[in-house]
Order: sequence, then C-alpha cells, then structure tokens
Amino acid sequence: MATLEIKNLHVTVETEQGTKEILKGVDLVIRSGETHAIMGPNGSGKSTLAYSIAGHPKYTVTQGEILLDGENVLEMSVDERARAGVFLAMQYPVEIPGVSVSNFLRTAKTAIDGEAPALRGWIQEVRGAMDALKMDSTFTERNVNEGFSGGEKKRHEILQMELLKPKFAVLDETDSGLDVDALKIVSEGVNRVKAATGMGVLLITHYTRILNYIKPDFVHVFVAGKIAEEGGPELAERLEAEGYDRYVNA
Repeated sequence: MATLEIKNLHVTVETEQGTKEILKGVDLVIRSGETHAIMGPNGSGKSTLAYSIAGHPKYTVTQGEILLDGENVLEMSVDERARAGVFLAMQYPVEIPGVSVSNFLRTAKTAIDGEAPALRGWIQEVRGAMDALKMDSTFTERNVNEGFSGGEKKRHEILQMELLKPKFAVLDETDSGLDVDALKIVSEGVNRVKAATGMGVLLITHYTRILNYIKPDFVHVFVAGKIAEEGGPELAERLEAEGYDRYVNA
C-alpha cells in the first residue's frame, strides 16, 4: 500500500505586493485506494496544494514535508515526482503546439516505465482507453490540447492517467467546464483507473456534483490556507446546503 503524506505544509508565492503565504500548515494523509475531496471557497489554497505536490516552480515550500512512501517529494524534480507515481490533472491544461497526442503519450509512458512500450500492444491499449472515454481516434494525430474544447482537454487528462497508471492522482477542478455527459464520462474514467490500480485520489472541487460520480471517503474543507474541518461524504452534502460562510466568517 502506497502513502502520500503531507505534514505541516507552508507555501508562499510572490505577488506584486510581495511574498504572500498561501498554505499555513496543512496536514493530510492519502493511502492507496482512498478518495479525498478538497472543497472550499475561491482563494482558499486548494490549487496551491495541488501544484505544490506536483512541483510547480511558482510556489515555494517554506516549511513542512511531502512524503511519498517515506521519500521526500520536495527533493525531487517535477519529472522525478511523475516517475515516482504522482499525477496532476490541471484545471487549465496547457496547449503544446507541434507535439502530437500520440507522440506525447508514448514519450510519457516511456519516461515512466524506463522503456518504450511494445507498439502493437500500446496502440491497442490507447484505442481501448480512448473508446472508453468516447474520444475519436483522430485525436491522437492532433497537437496536444491545441484547439481542444474544455471537455476534450479534460478527457485527454484522464486518458493520460489511465495509460500512465500513477500511484496518486491530484485532480484540480477536473469538473470545471464540463457538461453533464462529459462529467459522467470523465468520472467513470477516474473510477475505472482507481478500481484497476488501487490509485489514491485527491479531488479538488467547488461543487458536489462530481462527488455524485466519484464517491469520496474523506472530505476536507479548505479555508484561508488551512483545513478547517474534516469528515465523510455527509460533510460535502452539508456544504452544498449551507455553503462556506460559516467558515469564512469564523
């Protein structure tokens, strides 16, 4: 069983007004097969947590630890974190002109595994995953995310996850911009990978609608850079009914 452990994490970012502390002591443990939902108002630090785990250079960890099976993630480069089993699905996936989806996926798989996958089996695996996500096969010849709709970008993120099989997936507002049908397809993809691999999931969202498809084991309320409350799925239902005012006002 793999474990991703976050201990007393403090993170700053540089702004026009100077250095600003975003995360102010976050503690969180995610184990294989668990789904943790992070919910909270805008500006509470949810995405900062996601990008800090992945190693975005914009964010500076000033205190605390992130441990993957006891290994210090903060001492790893971004690609080393990915090879160790950390996957980030971004809220706004970037376009990569000049790089086809097929080349991108096979290059990523080779980097993760240390050797290129056998071509025939790889093509079948990619096609099967794309069919499950209702993606047209011609997408593999398009440049990564270039001209993709919001829903197509999110499906492509889940396609990557399904092929790379990470130990832990950090999903930063994967439900953002999705219609009902796309939300269901994307959610089923996450559930499919989790069932097949035992992957742990850290799901960041504003709304409970995605939690109707991806059932959380734990829900954490983020406010002002800290976890204000923790509970089970019932906590998400209460947040849907009451909002975040009680935490913000407190």
